[in-house]
Amino acid sequence: MQLNLTENQMYKALVEKDEAFEGIFIAAVKTTGIFCRPTCRARKPKKHNVEYFRTANEALLRGYRPCKVCTPLAPKGEAPEWMKIIFDKIGSDGIQRFSDQDIRSSGIDPNRLRRWFKQNHGMTFQAYLRSLRLGTAFGHLANGEKVISTAYDSGYDSLSGFVHSFKKTIGVVPSKSSGKDIIHIYQLLTPLGPMMAASVEKGICLLEFIDRKMLESELKEISKRLDAPLLTSPGPHLKDLKLQLEQYFSGDRKKFDLPLSTPGSEFQKKVWKGLQKIPYGTTRSYKEQAEALGRPEAVRAVASANGANRIAIIIPCHRVIGTNGKLVGYGGGLWRKKRLLELENGELLK
Repeated sequence: MQLNLTENQMYKALVEKDEAFEGIFIAAVKTTGIFCRPTCRARKPKKHNVEYFRTANEALLRGYRPCKVCTPLAPKGEAPEWMKIIFDKIGSDGIQRFSDQDIRSSGIDPNRLRRWFKQNHGMTFQAYLRSLRLGTAFGHLANGEKVISTAYDSGYDSLSGFVHSFKKTIGVVPSKSSGKDIIHIYQLLTPLGPMMAASVEKGICLLEFIDRKMLESELKEISKRLDAPLLTSPGPHLKDLKLQLEQYFSGDRKKFDLPLSTPGSEFQKKVWKGLQKIPYGTTRSYKEQAEALGRPEAVRAVASANGANRIAIIIPCHRVIGTNGKLVGYGGGLWRKKRLLELENGELLK
């Protein structure tokens, strides 16, 4: 399949380990019979020994084997095998404290663990656990449990330590948290790379690919607009979101049925509702979108509102293209926009 990139561009990306090309191509080395991600840390081959494929499946069909260093068959962002023992323990006891000695006894170097969490979650492992504990505590308090029992049940050694951490993160002391909302953030793996999702009780408020440049500012924006702190923890609607995304990427879902929370201007909300009316498998130009909203003169304003959409795929701004039919303006990368449109036209992602 045509990659729409020159070999010089792809080789340069391979040499520089450029993450912007992750998911765009696979590099296969003729002399070793191995294929890699563009970001592989292994020693780079000579230019004339490399050929390129769109997907790992195409490389496999040509007889190449997956690289053991960059594991191109695993979704980018998936926890490596050595990490799974830690996640198993978190899953069975999410409030557990892990000292460096506990981590070493699991056969893992604490420094390696810290680096992995910093790279993939933007925080240290201990900060990740604190966030989980506070998220658990918030849920207990919301269900009417007492502050003191919640503190100890959430893994805190003292009531004062719990109150201090809670107030610092949530903004109020535990006894006054009734009616306070928090934004739960978490990562989801998809065939097009990991995504960051966020939800409040009302609904999903963010869904973006984690390499989107505006992600950090978007998180700050929803925290400000919803007047709620951000916590890394499983939140409401996560189970349904994961299921419906899996159905979408497998070609079994054409319309999402999830509650959404979309703070914004009245014009932005009107544009986002208009996006949800574009049928699956079809596209609309910015001009056509403006006309459908009864604002034919507001093409630029419509494009700006599209760019401000914080809920990718579910609010399908990927279905809007240029008047000339070209793909333009997608925060998750034009290559993802192209793949999403191909998916909706019957070409399953591999």
